[in-house]
Amino acid sequence: MFARVATSLSFSALLSAPLAALELSLPPPGEDVVGQVQVIKAKYEDTFADIGQANDIGYLEMVAANPGVDPWLPGGGTEVLLPTRYILPPGPREGIVINLAEYRMYYFPKDQNVVHTFPLGIGREGWGSPIAETRITGKVKDPAWYPPKSIREEHAADGDPLPTIVPAGPDNPLGPFKFTLGLSGYLIHGSNKKFGIGMRVSHGCFRMLNHNVLQLASMVPVGTTVRIINEPYKFGISAGKVYLEAHAPLEDDESAKSSVVDKHAALVDELLKRNDLLGQRRLDWEIVREVVAAEDGLPVEISGTDSGLASANTGPDL
Repeated sequence: MFARVATSLSFSALLSAPLAALELSLPPPGEDVVGQVQVIKAKYEDTFADIGQANDIGYLEMVAANPGVDPWLPGGGTEVLLPTRYILPPGPREGIVINLAEYRMYYFPKDQNVVHTFPLGIGREGWGSPIAETRITGKVKDPAWYPPKSIREEHAADGDPLPTIVPAGPDNPLGPFKFTLGLSGYLIHGSNKKFGIGMRVSHGCFRMLNHNVLQLASMVPVGTTVRIINEPYKFGISAGKVYLEAHAPLEDDESAKSSVVDKHAALVDELLKRNDLLGQRRLDWEIVREVVAAEDGLPVEISGTDSGLASANTGPDL
């Protein structure tokens, strides 16, 4: 699949040093794609967790974008793709937008032509993060943690009892900063663990790398809107061409994973919300099927040529 669609990806030059924090210029009006895919050469001691932390990329994002590469020992000199090109999430480009399906936050500062994007750890199976619209209601540096009763009971059952208060410091799972939300029981916070950002690891809260949460704390005021969505399929336009970015749908029941038909139905539902993509544009549904199957999180051009295509209005042959 990668060889077929590689020409639609935008690459930077080969790099060996970590990237700066992901602050990306917004595209022109009517366009949706930001950033560019980048490639580094792994050092002998690198793991995907190390590379992800250095480049503001979540663990599962790294795994999805680099099939066939050992995430624990890529090997010195191995080329590793950094999936730092994104279709912006649907809806208003304001405040904070969290897309659960891609384990990623987007922050659109008011009156600035940029977007900041950060990887997140989200709620694990059985403790799913909510889909909601809310606001930042408070900001706390060096927070103490008051484990709720349900979490204390869970730890006690595992033989790892928790105190009622965990003070600020290296053992505090909230890290150096927390944001409270207008959703009771949910926070955006740092972490005392490097591993787990970009995965389903929390009890519903949103975990960030500590340098990311401190950067966010310096920019985001109380009252900022927070919109939480779950969109595994994002469509976008760039330079008049249509792009698709596909992520693995979140599953809370491992025995009832989405079928191929379910995935394509969800994709078509999302496509129909984008009236600006329809009309005269034509899509190559063979490439669409490959992108959905790959679930690698990379924006891929799905605009077709004039031969052998179905129009966007007729949809795929499932």
